[in-house]
Amino acid sequence: MAGGAAVTVARREPDGAVREQDGGVREQDGGVRELDGALRGSAGAGRGSDEPSWRDAAVAARPADRPAAEAAVRAAYRAAGLAEPARIVWAGSPCEGAALVRGMAPEERGRAVREEVRSRPWAAARGRVFAELGPAGWAAHWAQTGAPLWESSTMLVERIRTGVVERLAGTPEGEVPESEVPEGEVSEAEAAVRQVLLDAVLGQHDAAWFAALGAAGPRPDGPAAAGSSTDEPDPDWSRAAAPEDTAPEVAALAAVARAAGWWWPYEHVAVVCERPAELHRDEAGRLDRGDGPALAYPDGFALHAWRGMPVPAEFLRELSDLTPERIRAEENAELRRVMLEFYGFERYLDESGAEPVHRDGTGVLWRLDVGADDEPVAMVQVVNSTPEPDGTSRTYWLRVPPRTRTAREGVAWTFGVREEEYVPVRET
Repeated sequence: MAGGAAVTVARREPDGAVREQDGGVREQDGGVRELDGALRGSAGAGRGSDEPSWRDAAVAARPADRPAAEAAVRAAYRAAGLAEPARIVWAGSPCEGAALVRGMAPEERGRAVREEVRSRPWAAARGRVFAELGPAGWAAHWAQTGAPLWESSTMLVERIRTGVVERLAGTPEGEVPESEVPEGEVSEAEAAVRQVLLDAVLGQHDAAWFAALGAAGPRPDGPAAAGSSTDEPDPDWSRAAAPEDTAPEVAALAAVARAAGWWWPYEHVAVVCERPAELHRDEAGRLDRGDGPALAYPDGFALHAWRGMPVPAEFLRELSDLTPERIRAEENAELRRVMLEFYGFERYLDESGAEPVHRDGTGVLWRLDVGADDEPVAMVQVVNSTPEPDGTSRTYWLRVPPRTRTAREGVAWTFGVREEEYVPVRET
């Protein structure tokens, strides 16, 4: 079985510090025998091979490669100077993983070894790379490599953390209800779950840092060249991010990230999570699905969202039966706006018998009252002056501020100018 290719790795801590590593595990005879610092000179993980990019690893929604992940976890412990964990326990999701850790007795799991396994080697690797690149070089390098993956990965991690806390920090009978916890404080249950989450290593969701400090992507003539994307790390930046003394402990971390999801390293046991079974996102990288979970794990842990906004599962089930009356009756303003987006503003206007507020040569201004506790929605209906191939003209709806008085003012606002300044030479 082939192991992961070598990479250099990094990840930003909550305090703003950056930690990094390099990685790759080569497996022989069913076990890890050699940690290969393959990032030498201009080489990069995935170059000239079928190794998936870190972009692909970050969004992988398929079963974990358990043998490869377990071998890499054991290698990470050895590289950190620790004894291998006596047990490696698998969980179906970060939620189950956190629950397993929380349920273990301290003597069963031992102390947390995240500092030795991940934080220290990460800091050392980051120090070497930063020393070679310098501040300006690092900034340019990050923009070329890790930045395209950073925002979407961070959004996903925060949503998972929130979902785990909500699932595990429910109020058991006899405890103070969450509503009675003083403002600005958290319940004991929530604090306990958040403490467990601090011990987690993010695996595949650290891909932005692995891309920045490790793999530079396939060569131009490699298998991924034809389908290259702006998310792909830039090959030209591989040299400085591949120091000659690639650390073996970082290589193992990268291999875990390519094979599995989140994991928890403790003295006696490592808890490793499966990757998602489903992941649905919009163009902005936000969780987004209108007919089921946007993120689902094999054990049933799931998150539902519409264009990044968390929504209850039962809310999505009723979207197919929406009516204008049901939309207006929704008391939650945020959910009401999700309903409007799903239903369609044009359809809502048509079926509500709405009347235009203003009409001029730029378009038609409409205003919708969507509830007494919410500001009205203002839209300008415009027609594309360039016909489609079939000769028809496409209609667009532009969301504008509720205070808009004329269609021209609304269109001008979308261009960042005042109404009197909006004098287009030609409309397309």
